[in-house]
Amino acid sequence: MRRLAPILAAVLLVAPTIATDASMPVGGRSSLIRERLSDANHWRDHVMVVAHRAGWKENGKTVRPENSKAAIDNAVSIGVELVELDVRRSRDGKLVVMHDPTLERTTTCRGAVSDHTLAELRRCRLKVEASGAVSAETVPTFEEMLAHARGRILVNIDNKLEPEDLPEIVAVARRLGMADGIVVKAPIWNEERLVRTKAVLDRIGDDVLFMPILADDAVHEASFIERVDRQVAAPAAELVVWHKDATRTLTSDGGALFSAQARAVAIRNNTHLWINTYPITDRPEGMVAGGRGDGLAMSGGRPDEVYGFWIDRGATIIQTDEPKALIDWLERQGLRRPYSIGS
Repeated sequence: MRRLAPILAAVLLVAPTIATDASMPVGGRSSLIRERLSDANHWRDHVMVVAHRAGWKENGKTVRPENSKAAIDNAVSIGVELVELDVRRSRDGKLVVMHDPTLERTTTCRGAVSDHTLAELRRCRLKVEASGAVSAETVPTFEEMLAHARGRILVNIDNKLEPEDLPEIVAVARRLGMADGIVVKAPIWNEERLVRTKAVLDRIGDDVLFMPILADDAVHEASFIERVDRQVAAPAAELVVWHKDATRTLTSDGGALFSAQARAVAIRNNTHLWINTYPITDRPEGMVAGGRGDGLAMSGGRPDEVYGFWIDRGATIIQTDEPKALIDWLERQGLRRPYSIGS
C-alpha cells in the first residue's frame, strides 16, 4: 500500500496543528476542511474521515446517541472532517434529524417520525441504542444541528426525502451563513436521474457542494461517472460496491467504480473517491463496501484489508462507524496531514 515518504511524514508529524479558538481563520476549521474537499489532487496523501450518523460507535459498540450534539462534539474532538446527519420531516413539515422513519430504536417515543409534530418530537429523548441509556437531548431540528456544527466541522447531509427537497435544506444552511459548511447529495443511477438532479442543483446555485451517490448495480462504466462529474461539478463521488450475499467472497478489485478508468476520471476532474465501510443493520457485513467493512477491520482485526484495500484503489474519503479507530490507523500509516495555517 502506498505510504508517505519517511522524510515528508516526519515533517508533517511536527507541523503545528490548529485548534478551534481565536487563531482559527475566518470560517473556522470547517473552511480548511472544505479547501481539502474541493481540491482532491492536492490532498491525495490525506484520507478524510466521515462519521456515519455523526459518530455513535466505538469498537463495535454504541456509546452515544446517533445524530446527536454529543456525537458532533466527539467527532470534532478526534479530528473527523465531516459528520453525516439524516434529515426527515415532522407531521407539521419541520426538518428534523433522525435516521429511521420510526422513533423506537433511537428515542423514548414510538411511531413514525412523520406522524408526530415538532412539539411532540421535542418530548422524545435520544437514547443509546445498545444500552437504552437515555440522554438529555431530544429529537433535534436540522437547523439546531447545523448551528451546533458551524465552523467546527462540515456536515454531510443524508436527505431521507426527495431531491426536490434539497433547496429547502440548503435555505436553512444559508439562513445560518453555512452554505459553505454543508455537502448535499443524491443517488444518480441513469441519465433521467442525472437530468432531474441537475434541475434541482440549478435551483440551488453553485455556492453549495453537491456529491452524487453512484452504485455498481446500475453504474458500470467510468464514462457515466465522467458525465456526472462534469455536469454537477462535484468535489467527490460517494461510491457503493454492493455485497448483498454474506456467502460471497470479498471484492478483489473494487469493481467498475474503483477501476483504473474510474481513478483516472477522478484525477482528471480533481475529485475524491468516497467509500462507506459502515454496516447496515441486519444486513451482511460490509454490504456497501464489497464485504470489506468496519466489522472485518475491527472485530476481524484486518484493517489493511479494509481501509488499506480501498485507499490502494484510490479512495481518499472513508465514511465509517469507527472514526477514532480509523484516524488512529491512518496516522500510523502516514496518511493524515495536520490542519495548520497555510496548509
